[in-house]
Amino acid sequence: MTSVLYDAPGPRAKRRNVLFSVLFFVLLALLLWWIWQTLDDKGQLEWALWKPFTTSEAWTTYLLPGLADTLKAAALSMVIALPLGAVLGIARMSDHRWVRIPAGAVVEFFRAIPVLLLMLFANEFYVRSTGIPSDERPLYAVVTGLVLYNASVLAEIVRAGILSLPKGQSEAAMAIGLRKSQTMSSILLPQAVTAMLPAIVSQLVVIVKDTALGGVMLGFTELLNTRSTLAANYANVVPSFIVVAVIFIVLNFILTSFASWLERRLRRSKRSTGAVLGADKVDDVNAAEVGGSYGTGAGGSI
Repeated sequence: MTSVLYDAPGPRAKRRNVLFSVLFFVLLALLLWWIWQTLDDKGQLEWALWKPFTTSEAWTTYLLPGLADTLKAAALSMVIALPLGAVLGIARMSDHRWVRIPAGAVVEFFRAIPVLLLMLFANEFYVRSTGIPSDERPLYAVVTGLVLYNASVLAEIVRAGILSLPKGQSEAAMAIGLRKSQTMSSILLPQAVTAMLPAIVSQLVVIVKDTALGGVMLGFTELLNTRSTLAANYANVVPSFIVVAVIFIVLNFILTSFASWLERRLRRSKRSTGAVLGADKVDDVNAAEVGGSYGTGAGGSI
């Protein structure tokens, strides 16, 4: 069977692919065995180092509060960055230069600055110019940095998603008399959402992971920061890193799985139902069309 992109592999190519697959899995197994042996030789697999994770104290005192702060900062950043990014992305496509140029400058400026630097600037601003309590200041700084950076990235995702649509969509909307704002809200954005969803989800995953930067530099009590306290109390640095890494993997897997389900649902909702009308229904539709045409003609003659 031949694809549009490549020819179907022949017998020799199939044998080569099987050989490469077997070789890859063998090398992967050897790598995992080497990691296991190294950890075992260093004493990192001893039960005493892993036992704290079987008790409630390690979770209720350290990991779960850190996870709650991570989710809190990520959720606030997503809720603010998504609509702000959509507004900036649409503004960059405006016909008015006084809208398009400032929006482009904002997007390019904040997209060029590392998110950690934005967090540090935001924290310094809140220290010098606001009365936010010191225990809440790291959260504000982390959310501010994540919003400014990711909103600018999401703006480009929105703009690229809209521009990827066929130009005939906009031309058809103009032909039936829709304004540009109506075309954007009713025709372009609903179609672009499905195309943009994978890139948007990837950026949301980045938001979740980047909350750890606030824990490292600003003392924000997110998951990675509370892990260091746990490791200091139980002397299990490597196991604590492994557990936190697994938590992040599970968290991001849930996010991507939900996005995949939502994307499939959106694609199904846009498909035709494929319902077949019976003869009596077709007669009713034809009669209604004839009646509507007659009424229009009569009104025009009057």
